[in-house]
Amino acid sequence: MEAAAIVVNAVAELEPPVLAAIAEGRCVPGRRAPTIYPIGPVLSFKPPGDQPHECLRWLDAQPPASVVLLCFGSMGGSFPSPQVREIADGLERSGYRFLWVLRGPPPAGSPYPTDADAQELLPEGFLERTKDRGLVWPKWAPQKDILEHPAAGGFVTHCGWNSILESLWHGVPMAPRPLYAEQHLNAFELVSVMGVAVSMEVDRKRGNFVEAAELERAVRSLMGGGSE
Repeated sequence: MEAAAIVVNAVAELEPPVLAAIAEGRCVPGRRAPTIYPIGPVLSFKPPGDQPHECLRWLDAQPPASVVLLCFGSMGGSFPSPQVREIADGLERSGYRFLWVLRGPPPAGSPYPTDADAQELLPEGFLERTKDRGLVWPKWAPQKDILEHPAAGGFVTHCGWNSILESLWHGVPMAPRPLYAEQHLNAFELVSVMGVAVSMEVDRKRGNFVEAAELERAVRSLMGGGSE
């Protein structure tokens, strides 16, 4: 409250009620809030390298807007085995093309995931059954470049703010699968306020667990032009 102003990576057109509430003194009654300057989206873009990433080469062979990306952030890309299997089952049953950035559990003392052993984590036969329409990428992937690709048609995301801005910038609708911190609030705003995402039921009492049938429904709605 003692600051002269606050510069924030937000977009005025996306959050007018929030910015208005701050400016009109409704957040801290009786005190004038600092002026808010929403200067977003602040995004970092690097020129493409000489050799396109393998994920982008795979996308080059897919039809426009046909692939759903699943990527869950630099600290949230790994899941316990039961959740990995539910995601795999939901994707397989949906019938849609997918690019899944699957990460392994972080080492002791680190929040960052490791490269995944896809054969060990995924249901038996999953890779073989989905090889003609899916790519499971077991390490870091260039998310911004993937969202920019014409083949990207949807994004199952953890709702980190950078990921949201990247997806909005490239016009890719989302299915929120929040994990922690403010991501559940972000998911609510994307679905109920901004209208740029389809809802997906996340069981917070079970460690943010998502059933296969729920993921399947969300992907079908996201990619198939459902009413949501």
